[in-house]
Amino acid sequence: MALVLGFDDYWQGAGMLAEALALPCDKVALHYFPDGESKVTLPANLPSTVIVCRSLHRPNEKLLELILVAETARNMGVKRLLLVAPYLCYMRQDIAFEPGEAVSQKIIGQLLAQYFDGVITVDPHLHRINTLKEAVPAAHAVSLKATEPMAQYLRQNFADPVIVGPDEESRQWVSAVASAYDWEFYIAEKQRFGDHQVEISLQELPLDGRDLVIIDDIASTGATLVQMARQLRMFSPASLSVIVTHGFFIGNAMAELKKAGVHNIWSSDAIPHPSNVFSIIALVAEAVENLLAEVH
Repeated sequence: MALVLGFDDYWQGAGMLAEALALPCDKVALHYFPDGESKVTLPANLPSTVIVCRSLHRPNEKLLELILVAETARNMGVKRLLLVAPYLCYMRQDIAFEPGEAVSQKIIGQLLAQYFDGVITVDPHLHRINTLKEAVPAAHAVSLKATEPMAQYLRQNFADPVIVGPDEESRQWVSAVASAYDWEFYIAEKQRFGDHQVEISLQELPLDGRDLVIIDDIASTGATLVQMARQLRMFSPASLSVIVTHGFFIGNAMAELKKAGVHNIWSSDAIPHPSNVFSIIALVAEAVENLLAEVH
């Protein structure tokens, strides 16, 4: 028997995962002392296999709490410990761009591998490596793509949209979503000058009057998507939409996108947000089932 363990900040996702797997679900109780320390309490009785489900946005406290959970679960006799992190943090810093910079991808990846037998995530921010296992050297490291449920959601809303990506890094998502229904797609060129400043350029494209959909893996400040939307507005699209796997939309990002002419702002439930419209839980559940079968 196995158990899904969830947290308040991703409780709905944990419950959906447990339901998809036909497993019981219980909660990790957290208490915060006045000085900021976390007290972690697990259910009194745990089976041999535990699936910890927590999306790791705003990660710093969560990482420490995961370590406390994992070590406590091992001490309680848990033999197989899996982490389902629909959003996996600290993956963008994969090299040191300046002397003295921490390569957080390797550091955090090794940390998670030390405590969990397997890690499952969706669309991690990997650009210079080919597999998640290179970043997270656990026995099982599974990276899933949200492109299938993303394409299915778009198909419910548009008959023949044009899919557009803001940069070459987005090609893997754009091409996969477009190929699902033989839609046209285009990739723009992007230059980044900092966390909040980017420049997008588009060639002359046959996009006038079409339903245009900008796709990316993650929207943080939304600066890239805003610049992209401003460029696409010149084509007088029938509609202009943004859809991403991980929607942070920090600060006034949503308002800026609307101001730039975006009609629809959509994301998956990998990170809880008002823009959530499609779910990655079924995708994750299938990966968990496969992994549990492999482990057994």
